[in-house]
Amino acid sequence: MGAMFRSEEMALCQLFIQPEAAYTSVSELGEAGSVQFRDLNPDVNAFQRKFVNEVRRCDEMERKLRYIEAEVHKDGVHVPQVKEPPRAPNPREIIDLEAHLEKTENEILELSHNAVNLKQNYLELTELRHVLEKTEAFFLAQEEIGMDSLTKSLISDEAGQQQATRGRLGFVAGVVQRERVPAFERMLWRISRGNVFLRRTDLDKPLEDPATGNEIYKTVFVAFFQGEQLKSRIKKVCAGFHASLYPCPPSNSERQDMVKGVRTRLEDLNMVLNQTRDHRQRVLVSVAKELASWSIMVRKMKAIYHTLNLFNMDVTKKCLIGECWVPTADLPNVQKALVDGSNACGSSIPSFLNCIETDEEPPTFNRTNKFTHGFQNLIDAYGVASYRECNPALYTIITFPFLFAVMFGDLGHGMIMALFGGWMVVKEVSLAAKKSNNEIWNIFFAGRYIILLMGCFSMYTGLVYNDIFSKSMNIFGSTWFVPYDNATLTSNAAMTLDPKDAFINVPYFIGIDPIWQTADNKIIFLNSYKMKLSIIFGVIHMIFGVCMSVVNYNFFKRRYSIFLEFIPQIVFLCLLFLYMVFMMFYKWVAYSVFSEEEAFTQGCAPSVLILFINMMLYSSTTPEGGCKEFMFESQGTIQTVFLLIALCCIPIMLLGKPLYLLSASKKSKHPENSNGNVNQGIEMQDQTDISEVEQKPQAAASHSHEDEPFSEIMIHQAIHTIEYVLSTISHTASYLRLWALSLAHAGNYF
Repeated sequence: MGAMFRSEEMALCQLFIQPEAAYTSVSELGEAGSVQFRDLNPDVNAFQRKFVNEVRRCDEMERKLRYIEAEVHKDGVHVPQVKEPPRAPNPREIIDLEAHLEKTENEILELSHNAVNLKQNYLELTELRHVLEKTEAFFLAQEEIGMDSLTKSLISDEAGQQQATRGRLGFVAGVVQRERVPAFERMLWRISRGNVFLRRTDLDKPLEDPATGNEIYKTVFVAFFQGEQLKSRIKKVCAGFHASLYPCPPSNSERQDMVKGVRTRLEDLNMVLNQTRDHRQRVLVSVAKELASWSIMVRKMKAIYHTLNLFNMDVTKKCLIGECWVPTADLPNVQKALVDGSNACGSSIPSFLNCIETDEEPPTFNRTNKFTHGFQNLIDAYGVASYRECNPALYTIITFPFLFAVMFGDLGHGMIMALFGGWMVVKEVSLAAKKSNNEIWNIFFAGRYIILLMGCFSMYTGLVYNDIFSKSMNIFGSTWFVPYDNATLTSNAAMTLDPKDAFINVPYFIGIDPIWQTADNKIIFLNSYKMKLSIIFGVIHMIFGVCMSVVNYNFFKRRYSIFLEFIPQIVFLCLLFLYMVFMMFYKWVAYSVFSEEEAFTQGCAPSVLILFINMMLYSSTTPEGGCKEFMFESQGTIQTVFLLIALCCIPIMLLGKPLYLLSASKKSKHPENSNGNVNQGIEMQDQTDISEVEQKPQAAASHSHEDEPFSEIMIHQAIHTIEYVLSTISHTASYLRLWALSLAHAGNYF
C-alpha cells in the first residue's frame, strides 16, 4: 500500500536504438509494460510515417483474423483461451504468419463459397421436388376439366380440332415467399383481369436460406392461363416478386420420373454437403486452436510498429531516437529489456537509455493490483491527481464502501451483494478467461472487490440499523419492557413507553433496539438518527480531505500554503460545521429524561438546526416554559466569536497566497536580495496546478511561474476561495443523501 500513497516517481529518458534492433527492443519494452512513449513526429501525417506499411499489413492481418473468427463462431466451434499470452513474433515469423493467414482465409472462403453453391443447388432441387409433389393434385384436376370440355364440345372437323387446341390451358409453376402471396395474387388478377386461375399450397417445413442460414417459409403455386402474351406477363410478375419458376411436365408419368430423378440428385447432393461440412469443421477446429494466439501476436505486432512511428531518425539515418516516461523504480527493468532486445536480434551495437532533465510535468502513474485497480478507476473517473500528489484511492478503499453502506444499510441485501461479489472473486480466473463482450457484465466484474466490500459494510450497518429486508431482528432481547397491565393495554389503543419506567437503562447490545419496529414514531426517530449520522460522517470526511492537503504542501515545499490556505480552511470548517457536530453530541449527553433540572430534560432540548441558523443570522428564539435558549453558558458569545473568526478566514484565503507570491516575486528580481536562497524556488502556481518537480521526491519545483501575471493568480485564488466556502455548505448538505437514500431504500422495499 505504500506505493499507492502517491504516484510513482517518473523520469524522462531518451532511447537510442539501432534500426535492426528496433522491433525486438520495443517488443521487450512492451512486455515490461513500464514505458510511456512520446510522439517525436507530431507534425508528420500518419500516412507518411516510416512504418506505415507495416501497420497496414497488421491491419490486413487483423481483418483476416476477424473474418476467420466470425466463421468459427458461425459454426459454433469453441475457441480455447491461451493460458499464457504469446510474445510478439520476430520479423522472420511475421512473413510465415502472414502467409498462413492468407492461406487459411482463402481456404475458408473457398469452402464457404462451395458450401453456398451446394446449398443453393440443394434448395433449388428441394423446391423443385415440392413443386412436383404439391402440384400433382392441381394437374389431375386440370386434366379432368380438359377432358370433360372436349367430350361435351362434339367437335369432329379439323377447324373444331384447331379451336380445341387453341383452347387448352398453359401453366407456370414455382415457389414464392409466404408473406408475398397476397400481393402476388392481387397483381396476377390485375394484369390478367381475372383470367388467371391460381392454385397454391403452403410448405409445412421452412427452407434454409443458403446465404444467411435463416429459415424462410415458402408457398408452392401453379398459375393456369391461356395465351403466350399472358404467359409473358405472369413471368415478369414472378420475377418482380422473386418467385422461383421450375419446369413441370404436363403428363403424370413424366412428373413421376422427374420426381425420382430429383430425389436421387438430392441424396447425392446431401452426401456432398455433409462431406463439405465435415471438411470445413475440421479446418475451423484446427484454426480455432491458434486463433487466440494469432490475435494477440498481431495486436502486439501492430502496437510495436505504431510505437516505432513515434520515434525519430537521426541525421545519419543509422539510429532511431525515442523519448519516454519511465518510473524510476523500473529503470533497471527497462535497461535489461533493451539489452535483451539487442541480443535477440544479434545486433553488434547495444541500445542504451539516457535520463534527461526537463521542465515538463511528468504523467501520473499509480501502480495497482487486481484489488486496488477498481478503486483507482473509480477515482480516475472523477479526475487524475497531479504528479506526486497524494492518491485518494488508498482511502477510498474504506470510505467508499462504508458511505455506500450508510445509504444502504441492510443485512439481507448486504449479504446478497457480498455473496455475489465473493462469487466473482473466487471465480475470477475462469470468468476473466471468457472475455465477455457484455459491457454491463464487464463493469460488474471490474468492480468485484468493490462490490464485495460494499456488501460486507452493508451487513455491518444493517446490524447497526437492526435492518434485514426492512425488518428488525430481536436477537439479544429488547432492553425495554411494558409496565402496564392487560386491562390498561386493552382499554387504550396506543400507549407511551416512558424511559423512566419502561427502560432498564442498559443499551441494546448492538444497533437499534428492535422495539422501535413497533413504535408509531419509528420513522421520526430513525430519520433524526440517520440524518445526524450523515452530517457527522460528512464533516469528518471533509476535514480529513482538507488535512491531506498539508501532506502535499509539505512534500512540494510550499509551507506558505499551510499558513495561508490550510489553516484558514480548516479553521473555517471546524468553527462552523465541526461545532455543529459538537452540538449534536452535547445534546445527546446533556439532555435526558433522567435529568432532575427541568432545563435539561428531553422536552427542553433545543434544535441543533435552529441554533446553527440563528448563529449564522445573528438571530435568537424565545424558549418556552423553564427551558433555555442555549445548551450551555456563554454559548451565544462563543458562537459570535466563532462566526467572526470564520469570516476573517475568508480574506486570508483570498488574499494571503497571491500577496505572498507577489512579494516573493519582487524580492527575487532584485540582485541585492539574492544573496540568500530564501526566495529561490518559489512557485507562482495554483494549489491544484503543480507545474514541475525534480526527479528527487523531496525536491522543490525547479521551474517557477514568476512570469505569470498577478491578475491570473488573483483570479485563480478567488475562484478557489469562493468554491471552498460554498462547497463547505453544499457538500454538508449533499451528505444528507446518505440519509435520504437510506430512507428511500427502507420505504420502497415493501
